[in-house]
Amino acid sequence: MKCYLCAKEGKSTDAVGVCIICGMGLCMEHAVRDDIAMWEGGYPFPERKMNRTMPRILCPECNAAVKK
Repeated sequence: MKCYLCAKEGKSTDAVGVCIICGMGLCMEHAVRDDIAMWEGGYPFPERKMNRTMPRILCPECNAAVKK
């Protein structure tokens, strides 16, 4: 798999991870490792934010959206 963002720039870079939200293949340059809040509760909506976080790999765009 190749990095989607590099491919848009005309480069061919191997992906080292996949965004947990959108599924985009990412290289080391574009992958963002961040701790994301965990929520608990029933379907369809979580009810409360937990005091813990979970490490995740995100693309820059999804990382920005999660941080809003």
